[in-house]
Amino acid sequence: MMQIHKAVIPAAGMGTRMLPITKSQPKEMMPVVHKPVIQYVVEEAYHAGVTDILIITGKGKHAIEDHFDYMNNDTHSKYLDDLDKILDEVNIFYIRQKKLKGLGDAVSYAKSFVESEPFALLLGDTITIPPCINQLIEVYKKYEVSVIGLETVPKNRVHCYGIIDGFKISETIYKITSLVEKPDEKLAPSNLAILGSYILSPEIFACIEEVEPGFGGEKQLTDALSHLLEKEGIVGYRYTGTRYDIGNKTDWLKANIELALKDPELGPEIRIFIEEFLASGK
Repeated sequence: MMQIHKAVIPAAGMGTRMLPITKSQPKEMMPVVHKPVIQYVVEEAYHAGVTDILIITGKGKHAIEDHFDYMNNDTHSKYLDDLDKILDEVNIFYIRQKKLKGLGDAVSYAKSFVESEPFALLLGDTITIPPCINQLIEVYKKYEVSVIGLETVPKNRVHCYGIIDGFKISETIYKITSLVEKPDEKLAPSNLAILGSYILSPEIFACIEEVEPGFGGEKQLTDALSHLLEKEGIVGYRYTGTRYDIGNKTDWLKANIELALKDPELGPEIRIFIEEFLASGK
């Protein structure tokens, strides 16, 4: 079984849901406690054994490249030293998506980077607690086909996601039989949504080339996955942790609160503040 050594992180989106916060900074650089969201994503790949990472950027995203560089002075802190350790051990590459034409189009830019290997795909604005990609890798090793992370969403939210249909193989594993992008609530085959974490076969690139622009006039990765499903099969893993989409303000605030409360440095003071604030009735 081939190991997963490469990861692809699309990070070219405009972050319109976070305006005006993202007017002059990438949404992937939004701070979550001690570090920007994209650093959590890179760390997730690193701790899963990935050695080569491709970040797909776009206009106005130079801050991402600057962040994953060494500081040219003697400044040290625990957090900088932790990042430098990752930079010592992982190769990070960049390519720019020329036009924003959908997630499928963005992923297509990774073809020459991936070559013939299976790879991890993680969205640059999403934090999973605990990290989801480790679990997907274990599922991939067992079933030897592409794996999609899934989460259960309310029925009235299915129109916001790619949705799968399928049947259970085990308590958390599904044999996927079809996928649809942002369906109407009444037409959705289930409420199992595509999470945004994947282990994909390199055959996905041929599938992306085969699809026409779909929902929103963009090349949808979900449509390409439907082609991959016909060719090779795909399994889904129902993730049981917590996913935060830092592309929206509510999840961004929730992620900061949860991770701050868990942080040994900030947690005790933040917990006292929240308890006193709630008790005050303000």
